[in-house]
Amino acid sequence: MFFVGATLLMLMSPFHRGLAEVNVNVGISLPPPPPLVIPAPPPMFVIPRTYVYFAPDVDVDVFFYQGYWYRPHRGHWYRSKSYDGKWVYLSPKKVPRAVVNVPPDFRHVPPGHRHIPHGEVRKHWKKWERDKYWEKHGGRGWHGEERRDHDRPGPDKGKGRGKYGD
Repeated sequence: MFFVGATLLMLMSPFHRGLAEVNVNVGISLPPPPPLVIPAPPPMFVIPRTYVYFAPDVDVDVFFYQGYWYRPHRGHWYRSKSYDGKWVYLSPKKVPRAVVNVPPDFRHVPPGHRHIPHGEVRKHWKKWERDKYWEKHGGRGWHGEERRDHDRPGPDKGKGRGKYGD
């Protein structure tokens, strides 16, 4: 009888319940992308109408935005503090919208855009974004489609002869 009472007491005790709990965590660990082999900090271009920068001389897509580097690889996104640093998987919800939404033709750099040394981008990106620098100094392609020849002022343009007085 003592044995039955002791068994019932053990089954009802918190100690026994603690032993019976099982926790299972299942996670998917993605390997990092292959390392980027870049001998020196790459020069950058700003992608028009964004504050996302890319390295045109690097064979894979790699972006700089708000102090971090972003890189897509096999359908996943990775982030690093340095262009040649440790790449860490980033869930899709944490990838900045500006980076995900770069235009598909972002590698087509409009005429007049210049390379920006890596050090300048690292040093000034915050100020440029805060002061809307590229909206003022971005050049062609920043404010919309590039102007075509028929959009340029001609001898009869701007003198009130058009439909809207232009």
